[in-house]
Amino acid sequence: MTLPHEILLFIAAVLAGIMNSVAGGGSFISFPALIFTGVPPIPANATNTVAVWPGSVASVGSYRKHLPKSPRVMAPLITISIIGGVLGAVLLLHTPQATFMSLVPYLFGIATLLFAFGRRLAKKLGQVVKPTGPPSWPTVVGLTLAQFFIALYGGFFGGGMGILMLAMLEMIHIEDIHAMNGLKALLGSAINGAAVVTFIAAKQVEWPQAIVMIVGAIAGGYGGAHFAQKLDPRWVRAAVIAVGAGMTVYFLWRY
Repeated sequence: MTLPHEILLFIAAVLAGIMNSVAGGGSFISFPALIFTGVPPIPANATNTVAVWPGSVASVGSYRKHLPKSPRVMAPLITISIIGGVLGAVLLLHTPQATFMSLVPYLFGIATLLFAFGRRLAKKLGQVVKPTGPPSWPTVVGLTLAQFFIALYGGFFGGGMGILMLAMLEMIHIEDIHAMNGLKALLGSAINGAAVVTFIAAKQVEWPQAIVMIVGAIAGGYGGAHFAQKLDPRWVRAAVIAVGAGMTVYFLWRY
């Protein structure tokens, strides 16, 4: 890894950390940066997952007081998140590099669309399913099944995963937005943590790049959190969508 590559990865990780702390979508920058510096696609995805994971764990700590206390909801969702995250990571590791690279523009496109329209989808789902008190067991089973497929996708790629989880959580009408964001962060950390362990065990992580990006992501996340209240989320979301669309077009053209 050359010095220009180190600088590029650090700057990309700082920007990704800022984006994740304000609106999400940081992988639209951090993953392509790894590809641009010559990391093969599957190790790039694994390294990116390792790089962004500490930030997601840190965000759980800030929401810990708001997390739902119901074991009926928490236990199955956390368990299935870990299982799905491992299976998604294993699926990625058994995907040929060329096949995964050919999927990347479509994965970016899906993630961009989710980022652009996911909130509307979440609100629509919340309107369809009327609040009826604590979730029943059939509802919990349905949520767990939905979370399995979200976790499977998250372990494989992960872009837009948070939006999918918010849409799912809208169905149980958690009124406290901090509780919803906290549960999303906890489940996302479980998915990515399971994938991280799988990627490390498979020796797919490029550690020099990962360390540079972890430092940058932490710096960007801290700065982003500090200045988040001064930024208009609408402009940040527009920037994220523009970057996602741009990367989709680039990878379609390039690969």
